[in-house]
Amino acid sequence: MANFYGAYIGFGSSGGVPYNGDTEYLIIAGGGGGSDEFAGGGAGGYRTNRGGTPINLSSGTEYTITVGSGGASSSSEVHLGQDGGDSSLSGTGITTITSTGGGGGGTSGSGNDGGSGSGGSAEASPSNAAGAGNTPSTSPSQGNDGGPGHNAGTGGRSGGGGGGIGGIGGTGSSSSASGTGGAGTANDITGSSVTYAGGGGGAGDVPSSNSRASGGSGGGGGSGDMNGTDGLGGGGGAYGRPTGTGGSGGDGVVILRVVTTDYSGVTTGSPTVTTSGSDTIITFTGSGSYTP
Repeated sequence: MANFYGAYIGFGSSGGVPYNGDTEYLIIAGGGGGSDEFAGGGAGGYRTNRGGTPINLSSGTEYTITVGSGGASSSSEVHLGQDGGDSSLSGTGITTITSTGGGGGGTSGSGNDGGSGSGGSAEASPSNAAGAGNTPSTSPSQGNDGGPGHNAGTGGRSGGGGGGIGGIGGTGSSSSASGTGGAGTANDITGSSVTYAGGGGGAGDVPSSNSRASGGSGGGGGSGDMNGTDGLGGGGGAYGRPTGTGGSGGDGVVILRVVTTDYSGVTTGSPTVTTSGSDTIITFTGSGSYTP
């Protein structure tokens, strides 16, 4: 990211060039946990202005970064996967930007809504509805719906995959083929292309290759208790039969990109700081703050 001032240069605070404050961001929420009743967790919400219009952070103002944790997996007592935690960037002079946690994998009712929705279970006949993505609504959308589950009786149950930012979760089918997790999408805010926010895979009645499904690209956990990937906001994979537990959702991340000559170095929460070209990248895997 750079700015034009007669030539292609960064507006820094040194050398008499005025402070700029233009900032790109990527905000990923925690993914939803997978259910032990067949349904994959939804990916954490995904919001970014990378390649678009930067926001302006004011010099001397502390901005708060919240990073959402992944949702817990289901258990023998609580069959529903838990929703992921929200991630956000807030402070004076900007509108708070929030990515919503992914929906936890569904049980006998409908799946959970969230940044991306969870898959539907297979505990009711003939199907269970999936959770809705982009909830609450943002523009551009922060995620997609999960896929519905299917119930054709014992031995023929298959869960839906959780939604991802790049696509809806796959649908459980009558052949006991479970739904794959919705795909994530790539972002190069760190200087390298990384895929984020994939949904968790659904599971089926029997532990066979046909009844297991992969998670979506971007950290989605596959079925059979696979966790979503931390730092990518992936949804947790589901578990089917025999009884087990689903995978937990992956933690989110908040990444800020500023012109290096504007970077103050004033942070809390121990973010990772790197450079790419003329820019500095501040990566928060836990909550903290940045003061330009």
